Amino acid sequence: MDINAIKQRLNSLQQSSSSGKKEKIDYSKYYWKPKQEGKYQIRIVPSAINKENPFQEVFVHYGFSKFPIYALTNWNEKDPIVEFAKQLRNTSEKENWQLAKKLDPKMRVFAPVIVRGEEDKGVRLWEFGKEIYMQLLGIAEDEDYGDFTDINDGRDFTVEAVTGDIGGRQGIKCSIRVKPKTSPLGTDKTQLKSWLTEQPNVLELQKKMSFEDLKSVLEKFLNPEAESDEEEEEEVAPTKATKSTPKDLPWEDDEDEDETPAPKANYALKNAPAKTSKAAKFDALFEDEE
Repeated sequence: MDINAIKQRLNSLQQSSSSGKKEKIDYSKYYWKPKQEGKYQIRIVPSAINKENPFQEVFVHYGFSKFPIYALTNWNEKDPIVEFAKQLRNTSEKENWQLAKKLDPKMRVFAPVIVRGEEDKGVRLWEFGKEIYMQLLGIAEDEDYGDFTDINDGRDFTVEAVTGDIGGRQGIKCSIRVKPKTSPLGTDKTQLKSWLTEQPNVLELQKKMSFEDLKSVLEKFLNPEAESDEEEEEEVAPTKATKSTPKDLPWEDDEDEDETPAPKANYALKNAPAKTSKAAKFDALFEDEE
């Protein structure tokens, strides 16, 4: 037996195992946001993804987990949460419409930017909401300013960050002001080329959940006690038949104190037997979608 060959093989397997571990992504390389109060000067760069529009609109689900969940509609795929909200709006119940509004994904906008003084870090994505987005669109529409992304005669922006109330918590709030004078994006041709071609894509950086996984997230949100209820049902011998009707919808027992009161269903579940589990009835909602 060749001990040296065995050692080499063991080392190679150990290195392969360690390299196979999922590395934590350093998002600061790809995203930019003011970390503290102050003024920052940025330049919105022409997008490598869409030459005609530097802004990328994405839709995000909030409130389902600790982290935001990117809607499958961003990838032009059906999203179970979006589809369920549509079904709620097919009813005449006010509470269903209120819940549908809460389930709707919220729009966030990303723009590729260069931060003045940090040009060596390359193009990063600046995320903002509807208010700043509307201001930027208004400036772009104003013929006095025109195309502020023009690499020769575009305009920088001053972003002022202050601490303020954001949804009941303290955070950094931003305001923008366009520079009155035009200026070139840069002077180094090699650097300019890299800025215009090497840009992060938010949909490639963010995790994409499967339809089934996202459906499970929705089911747990609508009926957080479903799992414990099913476990109890398994422990009890089926000596008595329990009442079960199409009105036993998965959200009827939901008691979220911080959310809209549980809506009452105003429609029957397709293809759901009269006596079946809540999970099966919930799955029946999406039979046509799959």
